[in-house]
Amino acid sequence: MSRKSLDHTLKLLKELDRAGSIPEVVATVQRQLSGFGVEAIIAGLLPTERSLAAFNRQFLVMESLPEEWRQRYLHRRYAAHDPIVLHTLQCQTGFAWSDPEVLASPSSTAIQIMNEAAEFELRDGYTVPLTTIEGEAGGMSFAGSRLEVAPEHRGMLTLIASYAFGQALLVRGQPTDGPVKLSPRERETLQWAAEGKTDWEIGEIMGISEHGVDSHLRCVRTKLNARNRAQSVAEGFRLGIIV
Repeated sequence: MSRKSLDHTLKLLKELDRAGSIPEVVATVQRQLSGFGVEAIIAGLLPTERSLAAFNRQFLVMESLPEEWRQRYLHRRYAAHDPIVLHTLQCQTGFAWSDPEVLASPSSTAIQIMNEAAEFELRDGYTVPLTTIEGEAGGMSFAGSRLEVAPEHRGMLTLIASYAFGQALLVRGQPTDGPVKLSPRERETLQWAAEGKTDWEIGEIMGISEHGVDSHLRCVRTKLNARNRAQSVAEGFRLGIIV
């Protein structure tokens, strides 16, 4: 992520801090991402794959979906067959709905779900797998008729999704924070990662090997219960560990 992109993202994160309700979180995210073609967002907690048939409105953390599509999706228990949901449970990093592996071997029901979503102008999307501080799986999707998300913007969307998801859980009244304490070296490593430095660059700055950098970031991910570097950075900002 470029410095300019990071600065824009940090501005959005500060706006999210001021959001006192889930509708405010949703409106803030959509307003800032409208230039990418984002017309709808959906974020939720995900039960295990075997239990997806039980997915209901209580699992939804926030969304801005067409009412008819939301009702149909929940009533027909589409989550159990939704290829985006299934890939979210299996994946560690963000992915575009058009990525080949997402629909590598779709079932007829999966194809039907995607076709029906397209009827509501939800043809294209980008999804970020997430994990709560308690270890619950979740995810957040940005969708629209056509998204304009360049590869260099994926990190930004992951950062925004992680932060917005945590903020939504917070205003929802669900505990999101636990006692997290990073060592000074772990904190420094995370700070440089937030600046967009590579493992090699961080190692040169801190005088350690790339393996040492990777070790520090692995410890950070474990302590923050994050799936990847971007979510670690988002949690670091949200918890005030880094600035």
